[in-house]
Amino acid sequence: MMRLLASALLLAAAPAAADRVIDLSHAYDADTVYWPTESGFVLEKKHDGVTAAGYYYAANRFCSPEHGGTHLDAPVHFGKDRRAVDAIPVSQLIGPGVVIDVTDACARDRDYQVRVDDIVAWERQHGKIPRGAIVFLRTGFGRFWPDRVRYMGTAERGAAAVAKLHFPGLAPDAARFLAVERRIGAVGIDTPSIDHGPSTTFATHVLLSEHEVPALENVANLEPLPARGFTAIALPMKIRGGSGGPVRIVAVLSDAR
Repeated sequence: MMRLLASALLLAAAPAAADRVIDLSHAYDADTVYWPTESGFVLEKKHDGVTAAGYYYAANRFCSPEHGGTHLDAPVHFGKDRRAVDAIPVSQLIGPGVVIDVTDACARDRDYQVRVDDIVAWERQHGKIPRGAIVFLRTGFGRFWPDRVRYMGTAERGAAAVAKLHFPGLAPDAARFLAVERRIGAVGIDTPSIDHGPSTTFATHVLLSEHEVPALENVANLEPLPARGFTAIALPMKIRGGSGGPVRIVAVLSDAR
């Protein structure tokens, strides 16, 4: 049944000729933002040129932590025995997209936490968030990428730098509302973490993991998206047992909407 549902969702999400597809992912390179305690993305060129047989051939190796750049946090990231990346149903990562814009609040307070009131206010204007939705929180911080000082509060590296992080996130009670009351498929944000920068307990991560809701972090290009009326697809690298991994997220907007 789940396989049939996933197939139906994939067919429904397949772009038609009149559809517009927006890439919501940052490219991986030497400037990709990672947590201060992590090393960055490394691409090692192994082959790049014309072979003795006369054809061009390119092949590289890459090295990257699971959590950095535009990536997915699997529930097991903060929940023992919860789903790893490869165990998340594909149907949970394809669904109606929703954008909750909190840029004004975040401009006033870079440590802002999206509240239940913000979600309720959005629903008063746009209708109830549909079950299985992928909810994106637009804080406006995506425009600062990859400037680490403006984007995450510090360019310092190492464990001591974590205390200097400042960026918006999702409040735990709002995460519970989305997971329990609205039964969303996933939630994403255009900051380094679904918990705001000053968090020391990562309560939002823990709560989402408890309810098997993946988080999408460092989401890009949320500005052109409407509040609703598009399909979101967020498919990560399928790492067996992985706590997270790089993800390519796209929004499919129909010109007929």
